[in-house]
Amino acid sequence: MKHFTTILGHEIRMLLVSSSTYIAAVLFLAVMGFVFSGVLENYSASAQETSPAAVFFQLFWLPVFFMVPLLTMKCLAEERRLGTLETLLTAPVSTTEVVLGKYFAAYFLYVMLWASTGGFFHILHSFAGDARFLDLGPLLGGYLFIAVSGLLYVALGVFASSLSRNQAVAGILAFTLLFAAIIGVRFVGTLEVLNLETMQPLRAAVDYTMVFRHLEDFTRGVVDTRQLLFYVSGTVLALIFSILGVEAKLIHS
Repeated sequence: MKHFTTILGHEIRMLLVSSSTYIAAVLFLAVMGFVFSGVLENYSASAQETSPAAVFFQLFWLPVFFMVPLLTMKCLAEERRLGTLETLLTAPVSTTEVVLGKYFAAYFLYVMLWASTGGFFHILHSFAGDARFLDLGPLLGGYLFIAVSGLLYVALGVFASSLSRNQAVAGILAFTLLFAAIIGVRFVGTLEVLNLETMQPLRAAVDYTMVFRHLEDFTRGVVDTRQLLFYVSGTVLALIFSILGVEAKLIHS
């Protein structure tokens, strides 16, 4: 893995000069600014029991659906389309180093974009002068959830990019995988058939992967190691499949 840091630095620089990165950043800040203003409007209209931070993070999935595909769709798909991936792998670097370098570069920008939303709460606290608007428990728990869950979401985006030469197709596939992981599981959890006694093992599995329940626990200050294991193990599997996908495409190309 001696070439990993070189690839990582190169990929971060490439993302910083990519138009899709800035499109993702502008859309992300616009959406989250709109969400934050909506939260403030509700709190100004009437008193709320929950923390502004807890409400703010409940809509985390909105920017994830477009930000992750924009950050990851080019990482492997565009390299394969241009033929530069094959050239890169003829150098003394492994497929694992390439995939991990691209993954951590996208994850770094993902975390940086979310970290920029901390400015919303800082501005609110500065102008309102009320410590209740800066409840550190839900705020830190929410950002921890974003960092942990982002490991899996970015890995799914990289996996989608490893399956296609077309970055648009990779972006659509990444959106589909993210939608299934976040909204699809929630929908499955509402099915009445899961309440049958014979379906209890499946019910337990669905409850275990319920993202919104994880978010609720994190914002309440409850960090379950089983949830951490879910995101870490899912990330590892997605990256392994990405590496195998790249190697399989190279063999058949």
